[in-house]
Amino acid sequence: MKMNRFFSSIFLLSVSFVFFSCKSFGGIQKEISPLDYSDSDVLENERKRISDLMMSEPVEAYWRSILLGDEKIMEECANHLEKMTEMALEEKNYASAWRYSNSLEVTGYQNRNISFSDIEQLFKKDVPGFQKNTKVPASINEAVKATVTVIVDKGIKITYGMGLPDKVLGSGFFIDERGYIVTNHHVIADMVDPAYEGYSRLYIKLPGNEDDKIPAKVIGWDSVTDLALLKTEYIPEYVLNLGSSSELVVGDQINVIGAPLGLEGTLTSGIVSNTKRKLFSNGDVFQIDASVNSGNSGGPCIDKDMKVQAVVFAGVLQAQGLNFAIPVEYLKQELPFMYAGGEFNHSWIGCFGRTKRNGGKKLGAEIQYVMPGSPARLSGLKKDQVITSVNGEQINSVEDLQGYFRSTTPGTIVKLEFEEEEKPLYVYLTKRNGEPAREIYESDLIENTFLPLFGMQLIPASTTSRNTYKIDYVIEGSEADELQFSENDPLTIKDLKVDKNDKYILVQIVTKRHKKNLFDVTMVMGTSFDGPNYF
Repeated sequence: MKMNRFFSSIFLLSVSFVFFSCKSFGGIQKEISPLDYSDSDVLENERKRISDLMMSEPVEAYWRSILLGDEKIMEECANHLEKMTEMALEEKNYASAWRYSNSLEVTGYQNRNISFSDIEQLFKKDVPGFQKNTKVPASINEAVKATVTVIVDKGIKITYGMGLPDKVLGSGFFIDERGYIVTNHHVIADMVDPAYEGYSRLYIKLPGNEDDKIPAKVIGWDSVTDLALLKTEYIPEYVLNLGSSSELVVGDQINVIGAPLGLEGTLTSGIVSNTKRKLFSNGDVFQIDASVNSGNSGGPCIDKDMKVQAVVFAGVLQAQGLNFAIPVEYLKQELPFMYAGGEFNHSWIGCFGRTKRNGGKKLGAEIQYVMPGSPARLSGLKKDQVITSVNGEQINSVEDLQGYFRSTTPGTIVKLEFEEEEKPLYVYLTKRNGEPAREIYESDLIENTFLPLFGMQLIPASTTSRNTYKIDYVIEGSEADELQFSENDPLTIKDLKVDKNDKYILVQIVTKRHKKNLFDVTMVMGTSFDGPNYF
């Protein structure tokens, strides 16, 4: 509930004369290049790779066959993927069938037996939150009855020699008459954490009924956007409908319902203070001023029509009216995947970039860096390209692109289109493990990694010292720009630390900045493993 873990990714920027011990830096020593299909050995190895992938990762095999351009292999992979789709349908594995058929659809391959739209309907047919509810509250008092207190009972903990109950309290709300509940992932995290070895039991309590504990189970979850879907056998008296976050603007009135400090059915009210707070690595969240305390996590923000517009997830300690909520659009995008069961994994293609603007107009997602060995690099994406469409849907910003990726899943092919009528490219979505910065550092030369990590491109300045560079250019608005670095500033890397526990990278440098009259300065720059500009 507290903001420590959310603000930990928004740290740094410079600390003078700080020293630390760590492993040597340098990343890799040879850049990984795209495959050269004119080389006969490369060609034969890729054919073998595709053959090996057909059973384990049929979509990736199909994508690689498209890059290879061998019509016979492409047809073989497409036919196999079609058969895998039919097998998934027979097993009622609609999530896999949707992923397979979607990849065929965007590449222009028509399934001979069933259309993609039919499969999509099957995939989303029974998803909670998408159904027509008849038990919709007509007043705030009835809306309170659609909420629950979520409790994770972890048994007993020993504190100062005494055994005390160990419980996690949160809030939730019914979105389906079959007993499906939405809450925050961090409320039920121990229930799904494979590293947790202790006792835990999940149940809910209803407002006005403090004695009954109703068992519940976790269906699906997403640790990145902090959402979870639960199921209980209880038939709710009222169910909340999901609204559309685009309907809310700054100043709109909202109500929050939850169990702060365990006080079930507590109602607070306020306004939307901001709709563009970047506390997540893949999207903006709402700032609200309605009172929120420990235990409110997972509760709904509802509008005057009793529709859920956001899900409360955090508040700042010792600050009044500074609280945050997840837009309901994120929930609606992920519900089909969470309903399918298990963890929802986010996608990326291995790029870093920013929204291209012309004055106040957003023109698309501009690529400023492509990671070696990534799907983007293998597909031929390049720096300075501007993505304007994904699978035919218009993209005006990096946020739009990340929003589209939330509505799909790793292991899917997407069709990207660019400004200036460049040739469309097909790219395979891979799993975003929450550590793109670390992946980039481990995959590329150090002078290249400084661009996505800190916002400046380096070039070697010495043939004798591999630690000495000068700045080629600085990205406007980046950390390097804010620290007043500029073109041709010299820079020597003294040390670099990759902290895999706290997930950040620190680099100690010595530099002379032209904007600071070329005074010698030693400073530390840092970045988290993830951020809003990786896609």
